[in-house]
Amino acid sequence: MRLADFIRTEIEPILQDWEAFAKTLLHAEDMDQVGLRDHARNMLLEIADDLESVQSETEQVAKSKGHEFRDRESWAEIHGEDRQSSGFSVIETVSEFRALRASVVSHWTKAYRAKTGQHIEDLTRFHEAIDQAVAESLEQYATVKEMETRLFGAILLASPDPIYVLDLEGRFVYANKATADLFALRLEEIIGNSTFDLGFPFAMDFQRNLEKVIAEQSTHRGKFVHTFASGHGEKFEYLLAPVLDEHGKTEATVCISRDITAQTLAEEKIWHSAHHDLLTGLPNRRLFLDRLEQAIKHSRRSNADFALLFLDLDGFKDVNDSLGHDMGDRLLVAVARRLNECVREEDTVARLGGDEFTVLLVGASEQDDVVTVAQNIIEQLAKPFCLDEENIRISVSIGITVFPQDAATPATLLETADKAMYKAKRAGANQLCFYQPAPV
Repeated sequence: MRLADFIRTEIEPILQDWEAFAKTLLHAEDMDQVGLRDHARNMLLEIADDLESVQSETEQVAKSKGHEFRDRESWAEIHGEDRQSSGFSVIETVSEFRALRASVVSHWTKAYRAKTGQHIEDLTRFHEAIDQAVAESLEQYATVKEMETRLFGAILLASPDPIYVLDLEGRFVYANKATADLFALRLEEIIGNSTFDLGFPFAMDFQRNLEKVIAEQSTHRGKFVHTFASGHGEKFEYLLAPVLDEHGKTEATVCISRDITAQTLAEEKIWHSAHHDLLTGLPNRRLFLDRLEQAIKHSRRSNADFALLFLDLDGFKDVNDSLGHDMGDRLLVAVARRLNECVREEDTVARLGGDEFTVLLVGASEQDDVVTVAQNIIEQLAKPFCLDEENIRISVSIGITVFPQDAATPATLLETADKAMYKAKRAGANQLCFYQPAPV
């Protein structure tokens, strides 16, 4: 039997050997049978047809040197292109052809131990055909790789985000134009240096995360705050990802960073709007309840009391009715300003809505201290507010509740402080009143 016919007849066991070998390759581990065999069947059939073709002396010489004239793309070229796009290395791609050669020769020699002149000629032509297939596959592999490199280079050059590659010691081995522009350095000043060498204050944390990515072969998302010499940015996020060689070992790390200063400011603005009163800028009910919850947790850990003041302005409705809502809004802003001046930085003043305010006095364990603050608020708000040459006078009623004696949750604390405030309001203007539970 001629080798061409043998290949067609025994193609399935030959491909089984091919598949068994392909499974040992790193980039083929997760491939199914279709992916593993790829274009091997078509390449074998193409070689079988070639073995039966009549070749001129010129064609024989060309083929012996790995050069064959074709007017169409061969299956070897298609295979090389697909393997390159699948991430196979050159060594892996060539080794597949070696395995194909070995499989065919092994099956052929087992079937025909006695070598005739025709057998030797067929084997010679088969080896030439395999060599030709290797040359075609690698040429196409290289062509696609070069195009990919050019496209990748163009993408990196056009990217507005700094992208760079670091070796296992954390030194820059590549940096795109956006990186050089951000650092305000020439590429030759960057390459070969580390973030420590360049004097970046975030270098310690960055290097620690880099070492983790290298050791664990995992990605890491991080952030840092820094304004570079270019004057660009302040807040940045970055992604570190390992670069693996054909043996699955980390050989470098790629980093993509992004200036998120504008994004962060926008997010902070949205958060501030959602948690602060739009008129006065004070914390709103949502943020105040969160602060109250945190104060409860801290108090339980440290065994320290705190006080909650509930304020309601007396006479505010008269200002709205007589001078208009615009004047009323301006009065609320002025009240908020005075309230902030009456407390410490660690305390919280909030506007719950309308003319209702709350004050959270953390660490206020002595009743006399709470009274001192409340009395100061009454005195400051009793002073006239000069708005558009109008001297506006108001008063305030203050209800006071203490954690944990009076209540243990944010809702019940507000409830007891509210009851105390109404008791103060019934007592007249500029009054404060501590919560007193109803007699049993």
